[in-house]
Amino acid sequence: MQNLLHLFENNKKWAEDILREDPDFFQKLSKQQNPEYLWIGCSDSRVPANEIVGLLPGEIFVHRNIANVVVHTDLNCLSVIQYAVEVLKVKHIIVCGHYGCGGIKAALTNDDHGIIDNWLRHIKDVYRLYKNQIDAADDFVAKADLLCELNVVEQVLNVCQTTMVQNAWKRQQELAVHGWIYSIANGIIKDLNVKVTGQADEYGAPSFPTP
Repeated sequence: MQNLLHLFENNKKWAEDILREDPDFFQKLSKQQNPEYLWIGCSDSRVPANEIVGLLPGEIFVHRNIANVVVHTDLNCLSVIQYAVEVLKVKHIIVCGHYGCGGIKAALTNDDHGIIDNWLRHIKDVYRLYKNQIDAADDFVAKADLLCELNVVEQVLNVCQTTMVQNAWKRQQELAVHGWIYSIANGIIKDLNVKVTGQADEYGAPSFPTP
């Protein structure tokens, strides 16, 4: 079995490169964590949050899962949001999906994928909400791309409706929730023009355009 020594060598080189640019970097980093951003993204290995937005360790707080889903019963995700909002006092929560997402593609089929099918039910619910719009797309790729975008919109709404975000807005905390999507094909992030900065009505349901 491979002992992964090359990863340790890569780590050593990476640390040396960082120190060459800033000799005090790790000393400063070890003393505090003060990011302004919470990134909620997909677990896909091709979408590394820090790298695609050009930020260093310590500058972005990250939560990732299959298809960047925010579920109100997912204590992992909710705990991350709570810590980011109430302790770190992040100013921006970014939900970033990506085109070519395997979870999105799987949700568009009726194939058996095992235990992940239970998680994909959340995406299938998004498909059900926009079924007519998605089914009108030209082909499977277009359908999947549209569902990728609409899934981000719905997850932004889910973030906005969490008690942590609602309470932050009630106490006038500076906090914005954004919806973005990333293209693996060209490395570019697209703003879906989904940005929410506070409560829109008495029910806490924000209003924003859909793509």
